[in-house]
Amino acid sequence: MLVPAVTWFAQPQLVDSIHGIRHNARVSLLAGLLAQEYGLDLDHTAALCAAAAVHDCRRRDDRDDPGHGRRAALWFARNQHAVTTMLGRELPPDLSRQAAIAIGLHDVPYTDFTSQQDFAYQRAPHLIDLLKAADCLDRYRLPLTRWWPDPSHLRIVIPAWLHPVAFDLVVRSEQARLDGATNHGALIHAGQLLNPRQ
Repeated sequence: MLVPAVTWFAQPQLVDSIHGIRHNARVSLLAGLLAQEYGLDLDHTAALCAAAAVHDCRRRDDRDDPGHGRRAALWFARNQHAVTTMLGRELPPDLSRQAAIAIGLHDVPYTDFTSQQDFAYQRAPHLIDLLKAADCLDRYRLPLTRWWPDPSHLRIVIPAWLHPVAFDLVVRSEQARLDGATNHGALIHAGQLLNPRQ
């Protein structure tokens, strides 16, 4: 799990919001689990987790914000060293480009892809599909069940065991935050679901 820095966000008021630090970090963790499930190697997993950690960092609005993926992709391209330093792993240049493509397309429904976006998709289909799935899994944080994960919008199958994990990550991290934990502390607490000996 890569926990994004406060300074990575375009709007300070969104750092603690539904698209803020905790959401991006949980998506990074869920992306790592999906990467294991789908057999990605360490470099591809690192690229996916880095993309997940920053995918919403350039949002300007918590509601409708078209183009926030493209803005985040441009930010990542300029700041990838800061992201990979925090990740503790440098990415090969081609994988950095693939991560940026995934970030740029994460907020565009497959059915809305332009021909140019379809072409870009062909360069990084596994990263795009898994980022979209990880982002979808964290929709349990939204207040209405009709906004919860809908796998019919995805191109991969989310394993059944991962839904309760995603739900529990949201509940544990959000409750810890409400109880006074820092963002990082709340995420570490939630992540103990996966490694209870910590």
